[in-house]
Order: sequence, then structure tokens, then C-alpha cells
Amino acid sequence: MSMLSVLLTDKPASKQWGKDALLSFSNEAITIHYKPEHRLGAIQRAGRKLDNQGINSVKLSGENWDIEACWHFWLGYRNAQKSTKVTWSELNTKDKQELKHRIEIIDWCRDIINEQAETLSPVELATRAAKLISTYSSAVTYNIISGEALREQDYMGIYTVGKGSDRPAALLELDYNPTQNPNSPITACLVGKGITFDSGGYSLKPSNFMESMRSDMGGAALVTSALALAIARGLNQRIKLYLCCADNLVSGNAFKLGDIIRYRNGKTVEVDNTDAEGRLVLADGLICADNDQPHYIIDCATLTGAAKIAVGNDYQSLLSFDDKFASQLLASSDIEHEAFWRLPLADFHRSQFPSSFADIANSGIPNTAGASTAAAFLSHFIKNYQKNWLHIDCSATFRKSATALWATGATGIGVRTIANLLSQLK
Repeated sequence: MSMLSVLLTDKPASKQWGKDALLSFSNEAITIHYKPEHRLGAIQRAGRKLDNQGINSVKLSGENWDIEACWHFWLGYRNAQKSTKVTWSELNTKDKQELKHRIEIIDWCRDIINEQAETLSPVELATRAAKLISTYSSAVTYNIISGEALREQDYMGIYTVGKGSDRPAALLELDYNPTQNPNSPITACLVGKGITFDSGGYSLKPSNFMESMRSDMGGAALVTSALALAIARGLNQRIKLYLCCADNLVSGNAFKLGDIIRYRNGKTVEVDNTDAEGRLVLADGLICADNDQPHYIIDCATLTGAAKIAVGNDYQSLLSFDDKFASQLLASSDIEHEAFWRLPLADFHRSQFPSSFADIANSGIPNTAGASTAAAFLSHFIKNYQKNWLHIDCSATFRKSATALWATGATGIGVRTIANLLSQLK
């Protein structure tokens, strides 16, 4: 099929297309009919419909195609096979550059989450993340610690989770320092969970839960892309990034229930569920971040199924003890048209990990709030956890099946919000 023009209007379609029709067609063009109060959602739904109908090449034409309309059309139109193509409407220079950066960076986020685990090892994830950020600035230095070097340097959470795989685990330490002053204060540290495949370990997942576990590195992809987008938008604050990358597999070397991990901050953790591995690797990254003494810490992880049960795949879940900092992120999400929802987190959640053999266990008491207790576990690795720390449980990162708005696969939701928040921090 030749390339069709796509037009936008807030006028209803003629009756022949049905009541409240979203789309109408002519020989030369497709028209999207939206109600002003639901404009962006309607445009995204229209993009999804056109891809579903096999229309894989379009030109956005006519009036009303501002940057948000263009972007939301692309969110719906794009699929995991990358078989769709858009010729964009004319935008002003600033918006054209912003759209270009979103397409480069957020599509990178979606693509790397969608990639099969076979070709994305922990070291490969760390390497590609560093390469992406380095594309947007020369003020980037980084180091990748992998394999036995993790044990030697006392990153025991990442090492323990990853030692069951033939592919070595890895920690990416990246420093974006536009000041070029090594003593410059660090505005924020970002920490991402990068489990490149999660079988559950000896607490083995059933197949219907394991099939989408290529996406268990979604938190790492999210914080990497957010930092890249913030830099592309002109970020001038020093930010450090830690990606905690490993496979969680079953083998003769895999960690076992009853094992005890001793972290570099002295905290001991008894493993009573090998499928609660994300918090074990994130603990290393949070200790590193805390030792940097940044003004803020933000971590992102596809951490719990409980977050998805609470908010579905429609929102990223936010947990924090700091109301002001949480409100800042929610304000950024409103500006960037992305959906976040705050879940409860209180001090009593921190006591719900009893262990007879270690300071805490890695899995909470049964029938407690899973997303809240997971966040509370992480708080044990941040000294001043009540201030300037956000935890994002990435419930909206990946869709196992298509919806009216999204193709099957990664969404990229949250990249813009965190990038916006970084630009607000001082």
C-alpha cells in the first residue's frame, strides 16, 4: 500500500463511519476524529488501529500535529517488529529536535527491553547503556565490573544472584559530570535493576510468568534512557548511574534458599526466595549510591507482581517516604503526560522481613503488601531513607499482550518523567 496522509480533526466523522467513529477514510487520506478532552489518547488509539490494519507507512499532514500529537501517534503506531514508518508533520526547530531525541532514546528503551535474553547478556546490557549515554555527551566516564571481580570487590548481591549463569554478572558505574570537576557534588544517583533473564532460580517461575522475563531489566533501561534524554535536553547537573545486571538461572552454581549474603555495609540477608532477586542486586547499587552522598537517589526496577496487581500495566508505581520528593515526580509525570501512581510505604513495612539467621530475609511475611515490603527492604541499604529517595516499581514497563493503546512489548513509560525530574533537581 502506498503512503497515506493522516489528518487530525476535532469534528465528528460522517454517519457512514458509525457513531463516535475514531477514523474515517478517503482515497487520499485517513482522518483521526478526536474529542478535545481525550485528544492524546484518541490519537494513540488511532495509531494502534492503523498498525493493526496493516497500514505500515503514513504521512502526518495538515494542521493540529503538534509535538505531543506526533509522539502519541507514534506510541500507538510503533510495534515490536519495527515495521511501521512515519513521515512527520512540520514542527518548529525546538520541537523537531525534541521529537528526534524521544524517537532515538525512548525507542532504544523499548527495543532493548523487547530484545531476546539470548543476545542481551548482563555485560552487553551494561555496555550498551554506557554507549547510549556517551552518544549525547563527552562528559561521561564509566567502569564495568563483572564476574569474579564483583566478588573480589564485595558486590555480593549481584555476584550471588548471577553466579548460576555461564554469563558473568556486571555492575555499571557511570558518571555524567558536565562540570569536569571531580570534586563537584553529585545531584542525583540513579540505580536500575538489570536482570537480563529471570527464571526465578530454585524458586522457579511457572512458564506463563517466565515467558516475559526478557523484560526484567526494564528498570535499568528506564533509568539509562531517562539520563540520556535529560542530557539531550541540556542537563547540566552531575548525575551518577548504577546498573545492577545479572541472569537469575538454575544450575549447580546457583544460589539457594537458606544462603546468607553479607553486604559491604555489614547488613546480612537470608535468602528465603530466589525469585526475590531484584532487591538483592539493587542493594549493591543503593549502597554505592548512598556512599556517593548525592542530594537525591532514584531507583527503578521491575520488582514485584504486586505492583501490577495494584495498578495494572497502566501506571508506573511510585513509593517513597518523602512526600515532597514524590510530589515533584508526580508533577513531572503530569507535565510529560505519563501515568504514575503512588503506593503506600511506611516504617512498619521495614520490620516485615524476620530471619533467625541474618539481620533480615529477602522476602516478606506472607499476606503483606508486596510492593510496599519490597521497597521497605531496599530502604535498609540507604542511611537516610526517609528523605530524597524514590523507588519506582516498573509496573507499566512491558505488556504481554496488545491493548487499544499499546502493541505487545515494552512501552517506554517513565523515561520522559524521570528526565524532566532530573532537570528540576538542584
